[in-house]
Amino acid sequence: MSKQSIKDLLKDRILILDGAMGTMIQRHTLEEEDFRGERFKDHPLPLKGNNDLLSITRPDIIKDIHREYLAAGADIVETNTFSGTWIAQADYQMEDAVYDINFESARLAKEACAEFTAENPDKPRFVAGSIGPTNRTASMSPDVNDPGYRAITYDQLVQAYKAQTIALIEGGADIMLVETVFDTLNAKAALFAIQEAYDEKGVELPVMVSGTITDASGRTLSGQTTEAFLISISHMPLLSVGLNCALGAKDMKPYLDIMAKKSPFNVSAHPNAGLPNEFGQYDQSPEMMADLIRDFFRESYLNIVGGCCGTTPDHIKAIAEAASEFSPRNLESVAI
Repeated sequence: MSKQSIKDLLKDRILILDGAMGTMIQRHTLEEEDFRGERFKDHPLPLKGNNDLLSITRPDIIKDIHREYLAAGADIVETNTFSGTWIAQADYQMEDAVYDINFESARLAKEACAEFTAENPDKPRFVAGSIGPTNRTASMSPDVNDPGYRAITYDQLVQAYKAQTIALIEGGADIMLVETVFDTLNAKAALFAIQEAYDEKGVELPVMVSGTITDASGRTLSGQTTEAFLISISHMPLLSVGLNCALGAKDMKPYLDIMAKKSPFNVSAHPNAGLPNEFGQYDQSPEMMADLIRDFFRESYLNIVGGCCGTTPDHIKAIAEAASEFSPRNLESVAI
């Protein structure tokens, strides 16, 4: 990267990741026509809800969301590609649009970052290519009557993730973020695919990985503890490893404590704005969330922090202000 290395910046301060894309999209009253645009007006299936498609059909909305998060203080913005594999897009019969979804999403984020970096070169902004877990799992059967069945193979995951990664690279992403990992085998397929894509394109971008603890048992959906998850992916030289989604900051704290003590990498967190209420809404205010995350900073847990479900630019602004009061976690103090 031509701008100051993100690895160098992480030594100096806690970097800020953006917040929820879906939450911000929901603030717009979008209809089926917004998702179809002119290009997909004759598509045979309903497309409303396929948020990744908006990078093609409503790029104005997606770019403005990036700008809002950057204005709130985000150093890193995620591309609108959480479901950007042909595996996830198959639900909409949109496999043929996968390259454009990822390329355009990265391009939009890159343009927004370039605007803010130009305004303040001392605070460079970065694009993280968001690589979600897909809606299939390589470790578990979706059929309780056939525990040996798998809805996806490792090789299929690699093919899908590689295609996504190449498009994100060509669109201008600075980092790859394998996020919301609930099945570590899926994540390992993504990491293998990323390395294949890097070899093919002749690049070597930083890689972030973020898992999700799904319930009070402290395990991922595929059954791993935080430490087991960390060990499973530590074969690759990562920029960071962390946790996101499923839990709010309060419930995430004990698992981040383990991550901070054990990880040889930078540690990230982007929790939800609390837990959803009975209507599926997130009630935690920016101030409440920032106060909880301030405990993470006091304990020197983090190098990168942001927000997941229910978070907005107001949440990111409050978190960024809190982060500015503290130094980042020191990797050299970790006992490996």
